[in-house]
Amino acid sequence: MVMMSRLRAILQASPCKSLWRGIQIPRSMPVRPCSLYTCTYKTRNRALHPLWESMDLVPGGERQSPINIRWRDSVYDPDLKPLTISYDPTTCLHIWNNGYSFLVEFEDSTDKSVIEGGPLEHNYRLKQFHFHWGAIDAWGSEHTVDSKCYPAELGKHHKELQKLVDILPSIKHKDTLVEFGSFDPSCLMPTCPDYWTYSGSLTTPPLSESVTWIIKKQPVEVDHDQLEQFRTLLFTSEGEKEQRMVDNFRPLQPLMNRTVRSSFRHDYVLNIQTNKQNPNHPPAK
Repeated sequence: MVMMSRLRAILQASPCKSLWRGIQIPRSMPVRPCSLYTCTYKTRNRALHPLWESMDLVPGGERQSPINIRWRDSVYDPDLKPLTISYDPTTCLHIWNNGYSFLVEFEDSTDKSVIEGGPLEHNYRLKQFHFHWGAIDAWGSEHTVDSKCYPAELGKHHKELQKLVDILPSIKHKDTLVEFGSFDPSCLMPTCPDYWTYSGSLTTPPLSESVTWIIKKQPVEVDHDQLEQFRTLLFTSEGEKEQRMVDNFRPLQPLMNRTVRSSFRHDYVLNIQTNKQNPNHPPAK
């Protein structure tokens, strides 16, 4: 048995194709749900990366990300259809340390790796995916759900993720890049089709408010030791004083007047939660 951490899959569709050229898929680790959430939240924001420290980077808009998703306040939208995701593993190009995360980049000149459906009006090509994580397993995600995050748990080794983990030592320092071919990111996606969606922004400069966020409801499990390998990466270049790449997330932003929509019914979710607490409880009509 190995200790597991749970990742929440997040899709980030941006029409700013000149900058991002399609779809990005950041992955984040939710933090621990506990009664001391306020303390946990303050602690996780104590040592921010300089990328997010300057107030000048905040454009003062009304659609900034990430946010806290309040499950009961989200609105079920029956018009939200399932997402259709198709990836061609041969479009994977390389993996690199950009100084605040590591990115896996894909060739996106054709529609070989695309996502469509759901809240998206067009199809989006996969340009890259990246991760966010904390210094410890108690936090790491950008988005939160009901001001809570998820605990470590027992489970199995994530075999598909290991291919990524094995190459991380090659990109330990900032601005290092290596070839990384034939990787299918769909192996990291949860099987549950349910998701939330809202209009938001990039979480790194220029923080453009041009993003359709899609947050999958089902977490994905990864090995604690695999996540520890993420923490061996550095924010700094070779020859500079080493600074561990941890807590690489932007603090929560106000929801303002935005609506978070869900592709699933809340009564169904509440029934599932009730039945887990009391297996003999009859389903609600």
